[in-house]
Amino acid sequence: MANRMILNETSYFGKGAIENIVTELQARGFKKPVVITDKDLIQFEVATKVTTLLDKANITYTIFDGVVPNPTIQNVKDGVAAVKAAEADVIIAIGGGSPIDTAKAIGVITTNPEFEDVISLEGVAETRRPCLPILAVPTTSGTAAEVTINYVITDENHHRKFVCVDPHDIPIVAFVDSDMMMGMPKSLAAATGMDALTHAIEGYITKGAWEMTDMLHIKAIEIIGNALRASVLDEDQKAREDMALGQYIAGMGFSNVGLGLVHGMAHPLSAWYNIPHGVACASLLPTVMRFNKAFSGEKYRDIAKAMGVAVDGISIEEIRDIACNTVDKLGEDVGIPRTISELGVKAKDIADIAKDAFKDVCTPGNPRDATVEEIAELYRSLL
Repeated sequence: MANRMILNETSYFGKGAIENIVTELQARGFKKPVVITDKDLIQFEVATKVTTLLDKANITYTIFDGVVPNPTIQNVKDGVAAVKAAEADVIIAIGGGSPIDTAKAIGVITTNPEFEDVISLEGVAETRRPCLPILAVPTTSGTAAEVTINYVITDENHHRKFVCVDPHDIPIVAFVDSDMMMGMPKSLAAATGMDALTHAIEGYITKGAWEMTDMLHIKAIEIIGNALRASVLDEDQKAREDMALGQYIAGMGFSNVGLGLVHGMAHPLSAWYNIPHGVACASLLPTVMRFNKAFSGEKYRDIAKAMGVAVDGISIEEIRDIACNTVDKLGEDVGIPRTISELGVKAKDIADIAKDAFKDVCTPGNPRDATVEEIAELYRSLL
């Protein structure tokens, strides 16, 4: 079977990367950008770092700032209407996973209106045309939405998130600028950083992993393992720049091979309780790693080594436990909740949440197959 790699066309990295936005817009002949973001990023003058550049270049634009955390079907429909009203020819998506995911769905529907119900985009939709071009400016170091072919939308009516996988949705240019990430509070830096580590670890051990994605994921684990504490605890700009790079590298990998049970279990938690995605993933990661450890071959040794553990002379059984404990300790150090009951999860809901997790598109990629009952028990172990 052939392995496929899809990456975005152009990316800029480092402090000041957003200064290239005007040049990219002009070089590509775009005349009517619409900025897709959320109200907080406008209020706290994060998105305005980009709009100020547009103002100075006399570029006329419109703003859709109605994106909400865990964006919904209606959120996407409202955005599609705004983009059509603006007659936009390009989207500038500014934010974490929610604005960029929303922009992807909006962009796809704008050029493929037969999917205007949004729900029909679930899974691998057979869209025929590339989405409205997207320039992506991430403001968190976690989702890697700027380089992936995936996005996630919440179906509020059915208490579930659904994953969409579409090569037509990938942003054409990404601007990975640490200046845009300095405004993250410590809790957000921790949650999104642990989400990035989850991407790297799940991508490394998923059933679809292969040599090229292994190379990306193990490097991402190394970068994130070295940078996350300083990014969160010290709010260090170099560490946040390293985190931005690490999460991007992880995105290059997992976008092409998928994830696993952590994400399969995290999606229902966000859909049922509106828990931020990164927090849900971070709370689940060590427990699911322990569930998977006997099905990981030598890969937990690689993970431990990448995170700075001396692994020579240690048995594979012991090093697997060490790898899980190392990830667990990192989460504890940056303030990740130790139980899901702290996040509002209720024991009475677990049977139904486990069914949703079992059906999630990410779950089949897990190296160890899990039954609904096993998933429910994993949830209960974290209450």
